[in-house]
Amino acid sequence: MTKQPQITVLDAGGQYCHLIARRVRELGVYAEVQPSEIAAEKLEDRRGIIISGGPASVYESGSPQVDPEIFSLGIPVLGICYGMQLMAHHLEGGAVIKGVRGEYGMAQLNVTQQDRLFEGFQSVSQVWMSHRDRVGQAPEDFEVTAATATCPIAAIANDWRKLYGIQFHPEVVHTHGGKIILGNFLFTIAGCAQDWSPTHQLEQLEDEIRSTARGRNVFFFASGGVDSTVAFSLCLRALGKDRVHAAYVDTGLMREGETEFVREVFTKMAGDSFEVVDAKQEFLEKLTGLVEPEAKRKAIGEEFVAVQERVLETGPFLNGKWILGQGTIYPDTIESGGTAKAEVIKTHHNRVAGIQALIDAGRLIEPLAQFYKDEVRQVGAAIGVSDELLDRHPFPGPGLAIRCLCSAEVKAARQVDAGYILPVLSVGVQGDARTYRATLALENYSEAAFHTATESINQLADVNRVVALVQTAAPLASFTSQVAAIDATRLERLRRCDAIVRRLSVESGFEEKVWQFPVVLLPCGILGKPDSIVLRPIDSVDGMTAQAVPMPEALLKQMCEELMAVNGVCAVFYDLTNKPPATIEWE
Repeated sequence: MTKQPQITVLDAGGQYCHLIARRVRELGVYAEVQPSEIAAEKLEDRRGIIISGGPASVYESGSPQVDPEIFSLGIPVLGICYGMQLMAHHLEGGAVIKGVRGEYGMAQLNVTQQDRLFEGFQSVSQVWMSHRDRVGQAPEDFEVTAATATCPIAAIANDWRKLYGIQFHPEVVHTHGGKIILGNFLFTIAGCAQDWSPTHQLEQLEDEIRSTARGRNVFFFASGGVDSTVAFSLCLRALGKDRVHAAYVDTGLMREGETEFVREVFTKMAGDSFEVVDAKQEFLEKLTGLVEPEAKRKAIGEEFVAVQERVLETGPFLNGKWILGQGTIYPDTIESGGTAKAEVIKTHHNRVAGIQALIDAGRLIEPLAQFYKDEVRQVGAAIGVSDELLDRHPFPGPGLAIRCLCSAEVKAARQVDAGYILPVLSVGVQGDARTYRATLALENYSEAAFHTATESINQLADVNRVVALVQTAAPLASFTSQVAAIDATRLERLRRCDAIVRRLSVESGFEEKVWQFPVVLLPCGILGKPDSIVLRPIDSVDGMTAQAVPMPEALLKQMCEELMAVNGVCAVFYDLTNKPPATIEWE
């Protein structure tokens, strides 16, 4: 592994900060991440500097800043989103203004002037935006090189000083040609040489496992998902079967047939070094009466720790010769506010206080903590993990609990020009910050509605998600939210609906065409039919961004017929929203 990075990514708190570094690595160049305020003198030997996005406003007190001297080092600098705004803020003549309208999700970029950054990039192309503030005036001696319909200064450049700013995110897969832009910056502008390969990552992972373990054994609480399975398999490779043990905690929040599947897979891998722990009643009791998403997540996370401690205390696992292993991946840390200035989007169960205490005590090993979902699959394939496991859709650690939404009040749906505002809040991510806002429901589902969803959110300040009604037992005007928490009846209702969707998706081949397909239970309906179902098929690579995917009409019709027959279901909605502005899960 190269000790000296060619590229430093300055972390201004953006959700995609480490995704930028990863994209650079994918192009064969080793990169590191440093706090945005690092002194310019410490970066003098870099080939290039990239400033990440972030949730703050550059003109607010306490917002992330950079050492202005980085712009005078003679080293190429690329500012992305908030990074571009910082560039305009610090350089003479530049100005950042509050946007009248935000721009979240897909936008059409028009390149108005070609430069080295846009070489080989289409003059009109889809890009991914997540901002409200924007550059109102380019700095002196900078050219404005691109624009969108709502952002007249979407890119700026000073070619002779090798300083570039772009308001969109080239690091996300939904920016078409994003790798072209990053490649131009790395090789044409910064003159980087390729010095990084996945082989280095695999060798380093096994070395780090052995170094962290320091002769101790590793105990895993496995979920059966891709992340924990690959992490477990890595430890088996690095340490051997005699030093790795696994337990699966049945929380009662799992999908139909999940416990049986995990038991079969892990018994095959680990033999007698695997056990199933029944904790269904404990988790249900901890969730009783909870409504707010973060409260649910934290209760689940802390109960995981309590159950883990109980299991550890029943065996030889606390004698100093054992440490805890987890399949944590980097998005878990990012969305939990794990970087210096990042917003908390949602607290993952493997990043609650109890887990942090284990980290502080040196009792935790997380081989995949710097990796994204698609990288985890690549690592798994390299070490021989079966396709049956690697091709599974991601499933959240807290299980169905975060797909079973709750409400503390009875409140009617509110009609607006575009449709109805449903009286249930969901979590979103807008401008790199967490939002907790209402959902706009359109009265009729159509594929054309996908194109208007992002525009509707940009126009309605109190909305972060758009759904369309597919089938219903009552008109939207009669819908109310219900006082509802997580209980056995609602969990079983969701589990049944989820099983229907999974079966039909597999049989039709649709499951292979999407990255993930959450099924959400919404406490919104009418008397006698208190819940509705939301279908959320999405396409993604790493979970940091996602695009809503339409399904074939015949499949949707069949799904709705079976879902509407489930006791207590009032309607079926289709989620049209990309990430951002909505998160993949509803919470």
